[in-house]
Amino acid sequence: MRTEPKQIGEKTCLITGASRGLGKVLADYFWQQGWSLILVARNKLALDELSYSLGQKFDQSLEVIVADFSQAGEAERVVKTAQSLVPQLDALVNNAAMQGPVGSLWDNDWEEWLKTIQVDLLAPIRLCQLIAPWMIEKGKGSIINLSGGGATSLRANFTAYATAKAALVRLTESLAEELKPYNVRANCIAPGAMRTDMLAEIVSKGELLAGKKEHENATRILQKGGASMQRVAELCLFLASDRTIGITGKLISAVWDNWEAWPEHLDELHSSDAYTLRRITGKDRGFSWGDK
Repeated sequence: MRTEPKQIGEKTCLITGASRGLGKVLADYFWQQGWSLILVARNKLALDELSYSLGQKFDQSLEVIVADFSQAGEAERVVKTAQSLVPQLDALVNNAAMQGPVGSLWDNDWEEWLKTIQVDLLAPIRLCQLIAPWMIEKGKGSIINLSGGGATSLRANFTAYATAKAALVRLTESLAEELKPYNVRANCIAPGAMRTDMLAEIVSKGELLAGKKEHENATRILQKGGASMQRVAELCLFLASDRTIGITGKLISAVWDNWEAWPEHLDELHSSDAYTLRRITGKDRGFSWGDK
């Protein structure tokens, strides 16, 4: 391990869950756009293969850290290692996640339920907590948390995953407000249903556990394709760039939102609760009897 951080590359991004699926696409896209990277995942072989495939560039640094966020103390170790490798971190992408138990809550394995909350919620929170002061010290930075199915709508049979992702959105909104005075922003991305190993896992669980709707949707997407991972990568890079200074505390759909136009409408974004999680009242739905 180096005793002094490497002075190379203009901007550095730390990506978790980088060895496969969306994380792998994110790593490739950021690398091709000139960013230095710290890639984190559980599988050392997969990380090494990804690192080799990206190739070497004289003006960019590429580091890998093997970590299992289901284990206590891993977030702390990752941040400590990252700080020994690079002088500053410009972006954090919390992408690592697991599906967790599938089926009715009362039939879920409790230890697996807790493990899902640890990986999908507590580990990203801890990384945010540890990295925020580092970004504050440098006077800039962008935290990007990946939301997922169940964050904005009910998701029966996936209670652990949905609970973690919904909580992560509200964490991001609250953190963004705390970070505003320091020129550090935090946003959440809804990537859409992508053709991933997690989607294949839904199919393998079967209709009885996953539910008919979830099973049919997953099967269709695996056969015909789902949301574009490249589009998600473009949104992540957009949020990490200086173009989006001033955009913070939002839940952004990579698929449905016209986010490229947002920098031209900062005043409207700042004065609105659009693109956030909020309670829907009866009045919002035209119920004359529901509100005082």
